[in-house]
Amino acid sequence: MPLLPLLAALGASFGWASGIVIAHNPAQKLGAFAFTRIQLIACATLATLLTTLMDQWTNVPWQFWPAFLISSAFGILLGNLAMIACLRRGGPRRTELLLSLKAPIVGLIAFIWLQETPSIIELIGALTVLSGVSLAIFFNNPAPSKSDRSNAPLTHILLLGVTATTLQGIGFLVMKPALQAGLTPIAATAIRLLGAATLISLMALWPKPAFRAQTRLSYALVGRTILPGVIGYILASSLLLYAFAHLDAGIAAVLGSLSPVLILPILWWKDKHRPHYYAIAGALIAVAGTAFIALA
Repeated sequence: MPLLPLLAALGASFGWASGIVIAHNPAQKLGAFAFTRIQLIACATLATLLTTLMDQWTNVPWQFWPAFLISSAFGILLGNLAMIACLRRGGPRRTELLLSLKAPIVGLIAFIWLQETPSIIELIGALTVLSGVSLAIFFNNPAPSKSDRSNAPLTHILLLGVTATTLQGIGFLVMKPALQAGLTPIAATAIRLLGAATLISLMALWPKPAFRAQTRLSYALVGRTILPGVIGYILASSLLLYAFAHLDAGIAAVLGSLSPVLILPILWWKDKHRPHYYAIAGALIAVAGTAFIALA
């Protein structure tokens, strides 16, 4: 197995795990809307610049504009708002675990919408993911670390996490026909981010307190807000695309889905607090379930 693509896929997982840990503190301070608005505008600008420099706009099949709009509005904007709200209330570990439900949820959506029938192995994988997430979330450490403390009922955290995962999955699925028609991944990223950044900027014109930052902005706070977005949207996504280009798709998908496991040593290092064995076991089981689905 080629070493560089393997490291790229692992790097993508590490990027998403570290990015959500970095995002936790600024998301708590700014609120979901202000955090998402700053991140989307900055990342959309960077993705647009990269797409322009790589001369990828000429390959855009603009006849799929309804899919672009749906993906931007639901997959990026609403999906990210729900994810950041989940992160603020439930912490990075629970959020990453709930995001690992994307594989079975996307499979269910594909079954309903595209009539793609899952195999027995895929169904076993989906149940395995659900079992791992349930174990890690419902059997919590009685003395949680600072990053793992929740400030909302568990039902609210679960609802936000599942909503975020479902919306993000829909956002990816509706882009599939355009990607099959020649749309490049970097151009797709730029279009989705530009659409979401435009929508959230228009929403911010409404003078509603919930749309304002909950604390005073500083250069350091804005930087800590933008950094996890660049890590996730640009670096991690690019690394995973490189891995998909040079590895078997199933192997790349599994290695790119290890963030629920990799986040545990990151939080251990950050909080100086060893994760509970339920968290470790649940994360490993959830990733094993994702492996079943990806390799089926």
